[in-house]
Amino acid sequence: MSDYSKINLLKIDSSSTGTDGLEARFGRKYLDSRDLGVSLFSYAPNYRSKTAHSHKVQEEAYVVVKGSGRTLLNKDVVELKLWDVIRVAPEVTRAFEAGPDGLDLIAVGGPKPKEGDGVKQSPDWPTD
Repeated sequence: MSDYSKINLLKIDSSSTGTDGLEARFGRKYLDSRDLGVSLFSYAPNYRSKTAHSHKVQEEAYVVVKGSGRTLLNKDVVELKLWDVIRVAPEVTRAFEAGPDGLDLIAVGGPKPKEGDGVKQSPDWPTD
């Protein structure tokens, strides 16, 4: 492992193939990082996540770098605006919804097991 590495998240292919309205670019392997993951999620205007997830051990933080929206954290809906940062404990189920101008998030995660620790779930968005 080198002393440093550099990537451009926009040059990484999206991993969310077949999901219209969502792009996900995961930088961990390109950074050759042992303990840190950095990803870019881009949600189209008014797109609501059809899936949610939690983790077994990985804590994450999300930074709003463009647009606005909401996040569903277990049963709580939290408004998000430009430059908000939200930390989410591993066991909290999370999903995102973009506002009218879309939503771009940088996700930062800590160490995770080699076998992964994401747990997919269905979001339980409240009816508006």
